[in-house]
Amino acid sequence: MLPRNEHNQPTLVDETRARPKAPDPDLERNEDHQFLMNRSVRNFSWKGLTVTVKDRQTKDARELIKDISGDVQQGELVALMGPSGCGKTTLLNVLARRPAASGAKVLGDSYVNGTKVDSSAFGRMTSYVEQEDTLIGSLTVRETLKFAADLSLPSSVTKSQRIKRIDTLLEAFGIQNQANTLVGTPIRKGISGGQKRRASVASQLITCPKILFLDEPTSGLDSTASFEVMSYAKELARANNIIIIASIHQPSTTTFQLFDKLLLLSAGRTCYFGPLAGIDGYFREIGHPIPGSTNPAEFLLDIVSSDFGNAKEVAQERVQLIQHSWAQSMEADAISRQIFDRFSVAEKDESRVDVEDIVRPGSIRITGALLHRSFIKSYRDVVAYGIRIVMYLGLAIMMGTVWLRLQPTQESIQPFVNAIFFGSAFMSFMAVAYVPAFLEDRANFAKERANGLYGATPFIISNFLIGLPFLFLIALLFSVISYWLSNFQPTGQAFMTWVMWLFLDLVAAESLVVFITAIFPNFVIALALVAFANGLWMSVGGFLVTPTILNPFWKYVFHYIDYQAYVFQGMMVNEFSDRIYTCGTGCHCMYNTDLADQCQIRGTGVLETYGYATGRTGKWVGILVGIIAVYRLLGWIALSLRKT
Repeated sequence: MLPRNEHNQPTLVDETRARPKAPDPDLERNEDHQFLMNRSVRNFSWKGLTVTVKDRQTKDARELIKDISGDVQQGELVALMGPSGCGKTTLLNVLARRPAASGAKVLGDSYVNGTKVDSSAFGRMTSYVEQEDTLIGSLTVRETLKFAADLSLPSSVTKSQRIKRIDTLLEAFGIQNQANTLVGTPIRKGISGGQKRRASVASQLITCPKILFLDEPTSGLDSTASFEVMSYAKELARANNIIIIASIHQPSTTTFQLFDKLLLLSAGRTCYFGPLAGIDGYFREIGHPIPGSTNPAEFLLDIVSSDFGNAKEVAQERVQLIQHSWAQSMEADAISRQIFDRFSVAEKDESRVDVEDIVRPGSIRITGALLHRSFIKSYRDVVAYGIRIVMYLGLAIMMGTVWLRLQPTQESIQPFVNAIFFGSAFMSFMAVAYVPAFLEDRANFAKERANGLYGATPFIISNFLIGLPFLFLIALLFSVISYWLSNFQPTGQAFMTWVMWLFLDLVAAESLVVFITAIFPNFVIALALVAFANGLWMSVGGFLVTPTILNPFWKYVFHYIDYQAYVFQGMMVNEFSDRIYTCGTGCHCMYNTDLADQCQIRGTGVLETYGYATGRTGKWVGILVGIIAVYRLLGWIALSLRKT
């Protein structure tokens, strides 16, 4: 059964952590108890919020929102409503202290308990659920909540407490029957859209935030699912004294009536802010009474919208009058006085800010949780590695059967070289298949970083480490098939050296994907750029044009930073350094070596035509490892600097 409060409502605080009636010194020292307290945020207010951006055409300042003020009490559910483009998401981002828009200038202040709180402390007491459900589709609903707990709860919260908190949330949001169901991927069907929204909200409530921001939580849901999501939110807000502010577009009557307060916007300005009970009286007073048997939300959106209709000028004039009426109203003045009074009281109260120091898990613990989550995703999500393994196996069979049983004769020298290039270059090129999987990881990282869970370092480290065993497996499986079918250097050492080069090739290619996709988190752009980069590396790698005659510009600018070039060199040396080839009938040798009088070609003669020397394997491996490190470092920098 769910734990209940005195009003018989479900509560997130379980018996092991409920605050006792009498002070308990041991409990007061418990960080977990301190972490779970909800009494610290009694109210949240903001005054004079204004966001301006530079217009691209006129270069003048353009206001996205102007002079927005409001005040919310603990346990209240607030609707942020208005026509499309009115500034709802912009305002929600400003309230949540997220970037409002590119190059935006933000004015105004927000207060917690009448006091300005720094962004770090504010981030620890809030959570944000974005409009798009950035959930990992290959995890179950329970695992989604489990990893949310692992990434946010301190080690002082025991395993049993975490499990109980997860069970409480699953039951509170009515998704306990879907606990072991996959969220869902494009290939594998999972839970419904409404259940995804509930799972998204539940995963943010795992830390019991004091203020929760919801961006279009009912987007894409039918009226029944919308009502379910918002009714759960309202119940939890009241039971746990959480402030919930949700942007919402055209809710049904029943969903609209769930909200305690409404902030109505139009063209970035306030048309109304206050309790739902006061809407009818206020709009009747300013000459816009709400007709009976009408959805009040639809009516309000109609009268504050000025973008459509034949009488557009009349609509704009009506909206301006509504905005002016609010600015001059007693209700607006009362909010300003209330915010000022809170601020004045807080100034006199030395203990006015009761913001607990929420302890997050350490970097090692976070990295371990990310590794565990990525491991589950990797073997369940066929897009991440499953499809790639099948692709590489198919490529191995094709390569092994096209270059089948090549013999150590001079007629096979060029086919050997062609096979080496094909195997290394196309293995690298096919790393483009990793783009969609990394985009999903990156989107989830952006959401979790914005909620203050972790930064780019543990994400990059875990992403790198989790890929190594899978890439080695791919390199090994590919080599087992293609290497022996094509009859490359038939020794165990040569085979393992081939596997090593192929493995480093794949790691470098995947690192390139991480770097490019970190900068351009768009599927089409990332795919095109990764393909272009691989085409460039193929061109200057040393096969199509040997380094001895390669244009100096391409050689000195690109060839020496081309990881494919070092892989190709390494594989060439591995094949030709210790192998001898017969010249064939008539003893006409294509390569002149010291064995020409024996009608044979020493493999080093082939290497000399490409300008490759032996004994440099260690150097080339070091350079290749350095290139991999640089790609990962650049990816880390890109993720650290780019906040979206």
